[in-house]
Amino acid sequence: MSDPANFGRIDSDGTVYVKTAAGERSVGSWQAGTPEEGLAHFVRRYLDLVVEVDLLEARLGSGAADASQTLSSIRRLRGGLDEAHVVGDLDGLAARLDKLATTAEERAGAARAEREAAKVEAVARKNALVEEAEKIAAEATGWKTAGDRLKEILDEWKTIRGVDKKTDSELWKRYAAARDGFARRRGAHFATLDQSRKQAQGRKEELVVEAESLAESSEWNVTADRLKQLMGEWKAAPRASKETEQRLWERFRAAQDAFFRRRSEVFSARDAELKVNLERKQALLAEAEALDIDADPKAAQARFREIQGQWHDVGRLPRDAGSGIDRRLRAVEDKVKTAMDAAWRRTAPADNPLLTQMRDQVAEAEQRLARAQAAGDAKRIKEAEKALESKRQFLRLAEGSS
Repeated sequence: MSDPANFGRIDSDGTVYVKTAAGERSVGSWQAGTPEEGLAHFVRRYLDLVVEVDLLEARLGSGAADASQTLSSIRRLRGGLDEAHVVGDLDGLAARLDKLATTAEERAGAARAEREAAKVEAVARKNALVEEAEKIAAEATGWKTAGDRLKEILDEWKTIRGVDKKTDSELWKRYAAARDGFARRRGAHFATLDQSRKQAQGRKEELVVEAESLAESSEWNVTADRLKQLMGEWKAAPRASKETEQRLWERFRAAQDAFFRRRSEVFSARDAELKVNLERKQALLAEAEALDIDADPKAAQARFREIQGQWHDVGRLPRDAGSGIDRRLRAVEDKVKTAMDAAWRRTAPADNPLLTQMRDQVAEAEQRLARAQAAGDAKRIKEAEKALESKRQFLRLAEGSS
């Protein structure tokens, strides 16, 4: 607008005209100053319209404005241009408004489509909530969980917008009916619960009495199995009232804890003893594996026999350690037997003192078996019988080859 005369003029009587493609039209009268001042005044009014259009264009472009409301404002401005008391490029401003109106119409159409889609989605969401509520009302038996879920459904329901009033009312009636139906079923359930709680109390008191009678038992395996069975029976039994259930449970649990604490103390002491036994056998095994069998088979056999005697006197080992360490000792025993057999074959029968030694070993094995039988130790008896049979077999072989 460097030259306002391009878009308007003031004639000699003060009438102000604006120039458009359709021709000139009167937009007012100016009597208060020079024609230049008058044109400037009407140009400023035009610029106010330009600012308003700029603002509508910017807000529509940024997405901050509602497209339908913006379209109404555009149409209002566009409709007023033909009578606007301004001087400026009204044709250019009209073209801008027409273009902006087209954009606003497209945006408004898209917004309407989005609202319709949102409405469909909102109806679908509320319908899904209603169907879930109806299923809970008909089938649920987890009363607290189901009741909490119905409350969550209501909270979610309140967040859903965009459903028409009629549809929303119909869906709400279904939800309310489902909620009321669930409440009636739950009430009927709890009406019969008191009787079952009394029966549960009697049954759980029996379980508590038995558990307390087992708390001081030393039959560890049998009692532990029975206490586990009692726990299963406790879980299977109906619940008593909350206060009674808690009181009986504390007694029941205390009896179990007392037994298992005593068992743990005994097993811990036993494990400590077995660990000491393992350490002793590991030391004997290390000594056996360090024997120089090839250099002096006879001396190695004598020391190995001593180690075997000490080995059998050590006692029990932890369950997961026994087989491995026994295999290693038998491997040493096999090496000793192999070396002694080779030495036997290299020595004349008349000069071989090994027969006497082997007979002594058989005698010692027989004595060890007798001691184990006198002690009544089944495990030691079995081991002694096995060792005796092995020594007799070697003696028979030696006597047969002499």
